[in-house]
Amino acid sequence: MSDTPSQNQAEPKKNRKPSLTEQRRSARQMALQALYQWQVAGQPVNEIEAQFRVNNDMNGVDVKLFSQLLRGVVEARSELDLCFSPFLDRTIDELDPVEVSVLRIGSFELMHRMEVPYRVAINESVELAKVFGATESHRYVNGVLDKVAQKVRAAEVSARR
Repeated sequence: MSDTPSQNQAEPKKNRKPSLTEQRRSARQMALQALYQWQVAGQPVNEIEAQFRVNNDMNGVDVKLFSQLLRGVVEARSELDLCFSPFLDRTIDELDPVEVSVLRIGSFELMHRMEVPYRVAINESVELAKVFGATESHRYVNGVLDKVAQKVRAAEVSARR
């Protein structure tokens, strides 16, 4: 009998629509994977985006954000790299491609998505690094993006501290 309530409670969760936060997190994860593919395979971004839209279930994904991050990061790559590279302890070429993509996404959100609080942009990138990056890469990403935030969102950072 004790199994019945927990099974009943789990049932609605399977069928519920993902929250906006969950949809955005999924969009960031998809964008990270697409950017990794773009970085490693060198395919045109429009082909990669089309592949992702066809080959993945996009129902629980904020597709608009996915596209904005993928295309925005590719278009602003030089600007993003210039912004975070002073805070690296090595060259961008020496970083793992996953770390580079996470830093680009985080920097893009800090620089171009002002509606996203800086702490959210950093936290979401740290979570990406925890899931997809090397063991301690989330700490590295956190440190670099914290410095980026101090540079590009100084007023917001100082008001928060």
